[in-house]
Amino acid sequence: MIIDFHTHCFPDKIAEKALPQLKLRSGITRPFHDGTVKGLIELAKNDGIDCSVVLNIATNPHQQRKVNDFAISLKEVEGIIPFGSVHPDSNDALDELERLKENGIKGVKLHPDYQDFFVNEKRMLPIYEKIASLGMITLFHCGFDIGYPEPVHCTAQALAEVLPVFGGAPVVAAHFGGIWSLPETRRHLAGKNVYLDTAYCYGMITPRYAKEVIDIHGADKILFASDAPWNAPWQDIELIKCLGLNENEEKAVLGENARKLLGF
Repeated sequence: MIIDFHTHCFPDKIAEKALPQLKLRSGITRPFHDGTVKGLIELAKNDGIDCSVVLNIATNPHQQRKVNDFAISLKEVEGIIPFGSVHPDSNDALDELERLKENGIKGVKLHPDYQDFFVNEKRMLPIYEKIASLGMITLFHCGFDIGYPEPVHCTAQALAEVLPVFGGAPVVAAHFGGIWSLPETRRHLAGKNVYLDTAYCYGMITPRYAKEVIDIHGADKILFASDAPWNAPWQDIELIKCLGLNENEEKAVLGENARKLLGF
């Protein structure tokens, strides 16, 4: 089983507007699907993916509920596991986490750049504690975002500072702890109780150095991910095949680690 742990799609009407805006902001001129649920499913099927984790993000407090309504609706779609999101400025963020849990959502995506917070701000701690208490997965965008200027709102070092708040509940650092910052990942996250996903790492990280991080961190804490539509799954599969993993490690990274983490 191959599980892509980091993908994106939108309701059809929003996809028509969102994809061109994201392309313009990031300079990415060739997304690999059209931003719709159907487009993601077709891409996944063509690239041999059995299941895609769809990461939704509430970019302002007012859209939080609608974003999560969409996430909940995706539970009915075969081959999709949706994550929800809460916005730190929402007055009912903690209640919304309860609603997500009650509706069978397994995880929460937080994007400190899009949501305008630093990962180690004190105001975020009650949200982290609540997610952890519900036994949900927290996935952070980590490192530089090509669509946003500096400062980086979630560095590997800052994320490492708040990991104890989660009390052992699962945390995922997207983009291998930050594209273009593997030395920081190695220094601050390798060996810690955190998963690293490979989203958007194809062509962005050096396989040799990535393997050095994995040797310290453990292949059991690495999750295959593409960041579709911005990368195609086959690209990050190719990256994983260049890492020098043994057969069991490669199988774990491509799907077994995610299967265990997601509880199925």
